[in-house]
Amino acid sequence: MALVDLQIAARSLAQHKKRTLFLGGATGLVAMLLVMLMGLTDGVQETILDSGCTLMTGHVNLAGFYKATASTSAPLVLDYQKVLDDARPLVPELSYAVARGRGYARGISETASMDLVLGGLRLDEDRQFTETIALADGDIQELKKPNTILLFQTEAKRLGVKVGDTLTLSAPTYRGMANTADVRVAALAKDMGVMSYFNAYLPFDTLQSLYQLKAGSTGAVHLYLKDHRASEAVAQRLRDGLAKKGWRVMDADPQPYWMKLMLKVNKEDWTGQKLDITTWNDEMSQMNWIIAVLNGLTAFLLLLLALITGAGVMSSMWIAIRERTREIGTLRAIGMQRRRVLVLFVTEAFLLGLIGTSLGALTGSALMALLNALRIAVPDVLAMVLMSDHLRLSVSGSKSIFAVVLLTLLTTLSALYPSIRAARLKPVTAMHHLG
Repeated sequence: MALVDLQIAARSLAQHKKRTLFLGGATGLVAMLLVMLMGLTDGVQETILDSGCTLMTGHVNLAGFYKATASTSAPLVLDYQKVLDDARPLVPELSYAVARGRGYARGISETASMDLVLGGLRLDEDRQFTETIALADGDIQELKKPNTILLFQTEAKRLGVKVGDTLTLSAPTYRGMANTADVRVAALAKDMGVMSYFNAYLPFDTLQSLYQLKAGSTGAVHLYLKDHRASEAVAQRLRDGLAKKGWRVMDADPQPYWMKLMLKVNKEDWTGQKLDITTWNDEMSQMNWIIAVLNGLTAFLLLLLALITGAGVMSSMWIAIRERTREIGTLRAIGMQRRRVLVLFVTEAFLLGLIGTSLGALTGSALMALLNALRIAVPDVLAMVLMSDHLRLSVSGSKSIFAVVLLTLLTTLSALYPSIRAARLKPVTAMHHLG
């Protein structure tokens, strides 16, 4: 019976070509816009994740603070290899781990100076960094040599330096003394949004020397998982597991480490080492407003598109029913039940919605793939927010299916009330209407 209903609905749609093309095109356009909007939101999220996990965080971080006295603190993990050895059995999802130094210094060139957040790299181990960073000039492999530094284009412009120039770093050590180091600009990387406006990278040993740190200490150990969506569960498992193994572990606190250092840790009355297990979402919580704005915009436009689609389908169905009133009367006169009339019109709306939204979703996915291939440049203001110098859209089959199902359901429901009214028409009244 369902197959017969579909055949009748298809023939009806084919008979009324203009209305079918107009309404099908409208629902297809809505589906295309929805798919592309979700693709933009997901693309920004993926870009922020990639950039953040390249520049400042792992999916999960074995970090912490060391306090020689109650009033002084440093973002350090002492004997990090032992911490990592205890953590590995607790993380079967682990892909790889790398120690990353953390620091802060004033970068001074011959013509300018600026504050820099420093990262200490073990380049041979840091796959995420080498795979994601795009160079504008120089050779990233030069960072394996001591006293070298990688800057981003905006930083190099502000400092007035190029590859091969010397930069002086001035930093307060964790013992309260000042220290300096002369480093050579080994490479310039292309900007990666706002996070690349203040981050710079040194060889791990050079950063340790600048801060006069002992071997075996680091700023954090970045854990990269096979699936970043497991980050929260892994972090909680590590807090519980490492605490049972005798490590002092801080409670979960969704803030970046530098905020904890300034606003919390310095004010607490304890000494020694405490581990702080964080996720990429914690360390990048200051960027969540971008995702919130995009999600809010997506929800608003989805509601707007839904209202437009629903109103269009309902109006079209009223017109269709008005044009086919005699047909409805004839069907009722020869014995068709009201339920069957209702099913016929609802099936017609369902089929129209399914075909229109499917074609729209496929068109949207194809357009996104094309735009990604073209690597369209975006203005600097947008690049700062999007964390990329080109437009990136995420082509997701699951999101396309979601759009098709949602809009098809909406189209079907929008046709429900007019279909009920059509089914309630009395045969004599319906035939007299156009008779």
